[in-house]
Amino acid sequence: MPSPVKVIVVGAGSRGQTYSDFASIHPDRMQVVGIADPRPFARRKLQERYKVADEDTFDDWHCVAKREKFADAVFICTPDRLHKDPAVALAKKGYHILLEKPMAVTEEDCTEITETCIQSGVMLVVCHVLRYDPTIRKIKELIDSGAIGDIIHIQHLEPVGFYHFAHSFVRGNWRNEAESSFALLAKSCHDLDLIHHWAGGRRCIKVSSFGSLSHFQRENKPPGAANRCLDCSVESDCPYSAKKIYLDRVKMGFTRWPVSVICSTSIPDIESVTEALKAGPYGRCVYECDNDVCSNQVVNMEFEGGLTASFTMVAFTEELCLRKTSICGSRGELSYNGHELRVFDFLTQTSTKYEVDMNVPGCFSKAGHGVADYHLVDSFISAVASGDPLLIQSGAKETLASHRLVFEAERARLESRVVLCGTNCV
Repeated sequence: MPSPVKVIVVGAGSRGQTYSDFASIHPDRMQVVGIADPRPFARRKLQERYKVADEDTFDDWHCVAKREKFADAVFICTPDRLHKDPAVALAKKGYHILLEKPMAVTEEDCTEITETCIQSGVMLVVCHVLRYDPTIRKIKELIDSGAIGDIIHIQHLEPVGFYHFAHSFVRGNWRNEAESSFALLAKSCHDLDLIHHWAGGRRCIKVSSFGSLSHFQRENKPPGAANRCLDCSVESDCPYSAKKIYLDRVKMGFTRWPVSVICSTSIPDIESVTEALKAGPYGRCVYECDNDVCSNQVVNMEFEGGLTASFTMVAFTEELCLRKTSICGSRGELSYNGHELRVFDFLTQTSTKYEVDMNVPGCFSKAGHGVADYHLVDSFISAVASGDPLLIQSGAKETLASHRLVFEAERARLESRVVLCGTNCV
């Protein structure tokens, strides 16, 4: 039997913990041998779980870079603005890189990461986890088989979810562009990557975009509302109440996301969550935060050959991130509503439903896109173990091209014009 792939986890937060779960399920295939995170609680939690030696546990990724190479790969799950430096430094050390999306927050940094990995001869996988979702892979298979003929138009919706947006993009880590990145990059680079993927190598030649921050602004604060939800006399009438989103959940015994991320120094329970809401960022009134990222945005694209595509991201939905897709072809229409995948054939005027196997082991099945998370890590570990980059669904160059499309779309929004894409969006 081959030795397990040795991995260092840089960033032991929610995503780092999720991806490292693969080692618990398949210890014969993957072993966590190093951890770097500045937060003692998060670092210690992962260290104890995988029995990582003290000398291989660090509070700064620079310590990993200074060491002789002692693993095969690194999982980089740091905040968005802290992706580029460790990715470049550790690629130069010869580590294969699994990098949380987005790749980086500027086109220049994304390019540098890609070029460094190529020059260093290491594999780079950016966590566009949706590429690894079994249903998404089936959609691509149907397109490539000609099931709907030539693709004419793609319509794709990401419903973020009302409390998900309040948690992540009003109160949370991705609320402020200067501290993280703009919403289209932070939340929806997944989706533009999918559209780019479904376009099958055709270059996007034109893009326009419109969007803004709606509702979560001081002028919409209800009369009598306090600055913190636990002190608010009108909290019961607010769907974005932190008490409802966090405290009521933990009282029912629910401690997974989003509750799990608000207590940075302890296990979430009633006492720790209450304290976090009294003093921390997640207890703030959604109308009194320093958020500035778009809550709703549309992107329209034209690809070579006349293919058009439309993407919509909106915060104010019941469903959380349950994407909806319609792909219109010359011989049929493919539709996916987040639950059911079907193809309508124009010739026979019949519909065919397709089912895929969504079963994965361990706790991956309980996460929002955990099925895709599992297949992502499975593909990466298999690629590293075999030295075969073809096992990766989203290679470095293609990922860079889809990121460039995201930057062009945001430029179109900011400049209120149609942007003519360069040859790099392919």
